[in-house]
Amino acid sequence: MESLQAIELFAGLKPDGHPMVERLPVKMLPDNTLQLVRSPAFVKGLASGDIIRADPDKREFEIIEHSGNLSVRVFSKDDASQLADQLNGPVAKLGGDLDMETPRMLIYSIHVSCGFSAIEEVFNPINSDTAMWQYGNVYDPADGVTPLNWWQQLLKPE
Repeated sequence: MESLQAIELFAGLKPDGHPMVERLPVKMLPDNTLQLVRSPAFVKGLASGDIIRADPDKREFEIIEHSGNLSVRVFSKDDASQLADQLNGPVAKLGGDLDMETPRMLIYSIHVSCGFSAIEEVFNPINSDTAMWQYGNVYDPADGVTPLNWWQQLLKPE
């Protein structure tokens, strides 16, 4: 039986230059790899269901297998609950899940097979002076613009 645990992974640098970590719930799998239970808020490159190998001392990880989920992060200067009311229905129609809700942030997991266009159609209307969204595992964390393209293999016709 899989056991639920929490691990801490490096999530970037704070404005003061100190490292920031994020605590994530994971399932320990029989081969000692870890499966993410939800998409992270700050750790880049991961989404719910991904299987990783983690070094707890260094707080680093290696992706063993992508689940196919896209991590979508919504940030708001105002109360995010109104955005959740607006987004939860359309995201559910795509088969996605709300993984986390805080007063200023929403984290969703949506399978890439839904298509980027369908996902962006749901989220693009919220971009404003008070709210924005971004993918958490689509672009290279080093530059923020180069597509990782991990989904190409998943979507390739058989």
